[in-house]
This record gives sequence, structure tokens and C-alpha cells, in this order.
Amino acid sequence: MSFLNDLLHNQIFVAAVLGWLVAQVLKTIIHMIVNKQFVAERMVGGGGMPSSHSATVCALATATGMRYGGGSFEFAVAIMLAIIVMYDAMGVRRETGIQGRVLNEMLDIFMNMGKEISAEAKLKELVGHTPLQVLMGAVLGCVIAVLVGNMG
Repeated sequence: MSFLNDLLHNQIFVAAVLGWLVAQVLKTIIHMIVNKQFVAERMVGGGGMPSSHSATVCALATATGMRYGGGSFEFAVAIMLAIIVMYDAMGVRRETGIQGRVLNEMLDIFMNMGKEISAEAKLKELVGHTPLQVLMGAVLGCVIAVLVGNMG
């Protein structure tokens, strides 16, 4: 029980979790406004505005920097993790989504030609992020970490 209590009072952990949660809720609301429909998968899915991955790692890095300072090895690890995650979100994961969209368009063409293709063959298209989505997630994460740090 002491471990759980310690974890819930760890401002770095709380900031990171809140960064993810707030970004996922915002992503769901934005998707609902733009597409005029509620999609529950947006609460846990990747891709979209803002990037929850960026919000999580930036909240983690910001809270770590606030706690241990910019010269600490803890901050160095956290900021490098954030850079890698955000780079990956805009690079490999974004390209995966674009490829998924192209392949899904090809599947649609085959299906229109009368070919039998299962619904499971469709690929996820919302996987990565645009630079703006990553930036907004990063800003959100930093703000949440500062707010959490000022509460404690």
C-alpha cells in the first residue's frame, strides 16, 4: 500500500499520467467536433490532435527538470526519451499511417472490382502525428507539468 501511495504522490508520475489523460480527452473532443460523431477508440488510440505521446513525455521531462534541475542525469534521460518519442511520432509512425491510407484505398479499389476482402484487412490510418500535433502535445505536457508542480 505504501508503494501505491508513494506513486500517487510522485509529481513526476502524476504529471505524465495527466499529460496523457488530458491529451486523450482533448483528442476525443476535437475528433467529435470535426467529424460530428463520438468515437470511443479515440480515448485510447494513437494519432490525432494533440499528440498524447508528446504530452506524456514532455510532462515527464518538464516535471523531472523542475524537480532535479537541467543538469541532472534524470532530466537528461527524460528529455532524450521525449525527443525520441516525438521524432518517432512525426517520422516512422506518421509514414505508417500514410502507407495505411494508401493501402486501404487500394483495398477499396479491389473490393469495388468484386474481390472478397475481409474487414480485418483494413489498416489503421491514425497512427502518427503531424508536426503541429506533436507541438501542441508538447506544449500541453509542459503546461500540465508546471501546473502539477505548482500544486505540490
